Amino acid sequence: MRTYETIFIVHPEVTGDDLTAIIDKYKTILADQGANVLKAENWGTRTLAYTVKKQAKGCYILFIYDAEPSVISEYERRMRIDDKVIKFQTVLMEGGYEAPAAVETAPQEFAETDVEASEASDESADDAEETTEEA
Repeated sequence: MRTYETIFIVHPEVTGDDLTAIIDKYKTILADQGANVLKAENWGTRTLAYTVKKQAKGCYILFIYDAEPSVISEYERRMRIDDKVIKFQTVLMEGGYEAPAAVETAPQEFAETDVEASEASDESADDAEETTEEA
């Protein structure tokens, strides 16, 4: 299986439950074809760089999935005939997809650095006070 990334743009008037239904529809299409969806992300409505099918805005959806090459043709065929999808692009990710590492470790590192920095500034302030007292 290969890892693919598909970004598609949905008509801007499709919102709420209808948008969720479209996302679920394409997840189901991939699952029925034997693909494994790794990530499905809604990027929200954005202004397009140029008009597409007379639309200046669109809702961007990202799918990252593992699938056989034969799955892509059926998946894209279904997007082509769906009036709510105004544009799409599928790309093969040669290096595969790795989920981002947990973010919890980063704040702890910053917290420790902040504590060390505050201790160092306290020590330098104490040294400054001692120097003034000696004079």
